[in-house]
Amino acid sequence: MDVQSSVQDRYGDGANACESSLCCAVSYDPKYLKVIPQEVIERDYGCGDPSQYLREGETVLDLGSGGGKICFIASQIVGETGKVIGVDMTPDMLKLARDSAPKVANEIGYSNVSFVRGHIEDLKTDLDLVDKFLAEHPVSSVGDYEELTREISRIGSEQPLIEDDSVDVIVSNCVLNLVSDVDKEQLFDEMYRVLKVGGRIAVSDIVSDEVSPEHLKKDSKLWSGCISGALQEAEFVKMLEDAGFHGIVVDNYESEPWQIVEGIEYRSVTIVAYKGKEGPCIEKNQAVIYKGPWLQVVDDDGHVFCRGERMAVCEKTFNLMNSEPYKEEIIPVEPAIAVETNEDMVCGEGALRHPQETKKGIKPITTDANQGNCC
Repeated sequence: MDVQSSVQDRYGDGANACESSLCCAVSYDPKYLKVIPQEVIERDYGCGDPSQYLREGETVLDLGSGGGKICFIASQIVGETGKVIGVDMTPDMLKLARDSAPKVANEIGYSNVSFVRGHIEDLKTDLDLVDKFLAEHPVSSVGDYEELTREISRIGSEQPLIEDDSVDVIVSNCVLNLVSDVDKEQLFDEMYRVLKVGGRIAVSDIVSDEVSPEHLKKDSKLWSGCISGALQEAEFVKMLEDAGFHGIVVDNYESEPWQIVEGIEYRSVTIVAYKGKEGPCIEKNQAVIYKGPWLQVVDDDGHVFCRGERMAVCEKTFNLMNSEPYKEEIIPVEPAIAVETNEDMVCGEGALRHPQETKKGIKPITTDANQGNCC
């Protein structure tokens, strides 16, 4: 089965006439829908609302942007100082989005959205540039084909569709499941590549409770219908881990399945994950206290945090624990006297940190002379 052609054909049709079987019921904030053309709203095929995870001023990338609905909502949320890029491979969908963009810009008073043509598993290759090259250099021989492959490589290197470390947030709405299984690892790697350090993804997609059998995967209608290409729910999280993401949260999990096929449940989830746990492990006598309610938790690097205990962490982990999505779960403990960077110090990460370590360098005092024997 040619997954890419099957998906492109079906969504090309869906750009010209509404196909209700391609979407779940999703409630969006109506204040953002007022400026969006009705034909875009009618041809939106999603299973969640990842736009609710965005903030003002951010650069947002929408994978599989379709007619542009999420991009146009994001445009209003990030504001005039923000930027939104939609990526899609289907010409009819791109035409709908590009034709609608000036209308939305006129309504909100600024233009901060662009739509580019590419495959979401290959965010280096600008398909419009490839088309332009092909128009001037048609392929009619092996030599022509080799020239084309060299040009595609050059485009990816010198004029990438999406630059490395250039995006604050990636959103996607019921699209990742449409990518061929053989390309899904590259898809997650590409998402990681284009995110800035500290950036995050907010992805709404369909997952299954069991792995879809091969005979379902070979059904082109089920695949293009967001069913048989869906990752099993734990497999989705594992692929994010393998790509390098941390702080992965299944933030929404629909209790009712969207579809059931041969007893396998397919449902919508929204997952948030972060980039940026790399870096040296430097000891600065810092600690964190896990608030609870669990007896203990383990982070993505295998560090164990025991409830109510001061746990030793390196500077990198300390900074991570003081940012999303961890900061509400821990109490940070800084040393009484700041420790200068000393790479020769052995980090005690993963062990209990005695209070005397964080108070190192200051004299023991009694704040109230009436307490204890201070004479």
